[in-house]
Amino acid sequence: MNLGTKAIGSIAGLFALVWSSPALAACSAHSGQRTAALVELYTSEGCSSCPPADQELSRLPASLGPDAEGFALALHVDYWDSLGWRDPYAQRVFSERQRWLVQANHHGVVYTPHFFVSGTEQPPGGGTLSEQVRRVNARPAQAQIELVANQGAQGGLTLDVVARAPQSLDPLALYLAIAENRLVSRVLRGENGGSTLTHDHVARTWFGPIALSGGEARLHRETALPGEAKFGQLEVTAFVEDERTGSVLQAVSLQPCTTSETPLSRAGQTLPSEPDPRLSILAMPAPGHK
Repeated sequence: MNLGTKAIGSIAGLFALVWSSPALAACSAHSGQRTAALVELYTSEGCSSCPPADQELSRLPASLGPDAEGFALALHVDYWDSLGWRDPYAQRVFSERQRWLVQANHHGVVYTPHFFVSGTEQPPGGGTLSEQVRRVNARPAQAQIELVANQGAQGGLTLDVVARAPQSLDPLALYLAIAENRLVSRVLRGENGGSTLTHDHVARTWFGPIALSGGEARLHRETALPGEAKFGQLEVTAFVEDERTGSVLQAVSLQPCTTSETPLSRAGQTLPSEPDPRLSILAMPAPGHK
């Protein structure tokens, strides 16, 4: 799945710099031995049936409990924008991704709200999201991801990801999303006209696909915050996907730290310090508020 143009750069020495300075202590996350689930919701502020699904996604982390591991992303599509209300979080890349996932699942209907769990379409009445997450968690991990995210020198984000899947023969790609929580929108027109909507896990900036070569992909990115985003409301999610089937092999997520915070991580592990000269980046920043 190719949705952008590729830029290549170098990150030699970066990891050594990050970990050699106490002032640059970073949040880190390391995937585990089982597969963490990625729950994607394709939604729109212009869709009257979407707010209940948005709220279901917001409740997901609390509903999972300590024995399940799943990460949420709300991807706002743009094909509702001509029907009365322009969604301030909509991106064309998310509409294209939804269509691609529908095709990968051998289905033909694109709609909202539309859930996918680790790349598999979840039809209405197909069981709870928590049940689907636990089914994914039962699979042994087929990929490993290490993620670091912290506040950059200019108030933006510094992101570093390493993904590995040495045993796979399928075409795999790494993706990274910066998402924002606790968003509030007053919708003036369209199906939700007159309503105040709240959102969590809203994808604001999108990087990928970054192809795994030789079973590995690395990304370093220093980026400004998405338009009008608040640092304390951000989360960063990385995942590895089979580009043939759409199946998500592994995912990790964390909240980025300011330089004075203690690293936050499910596993409490850190990235290795060896540099790598290879880098492939695709960036799709979301529009800001209107």
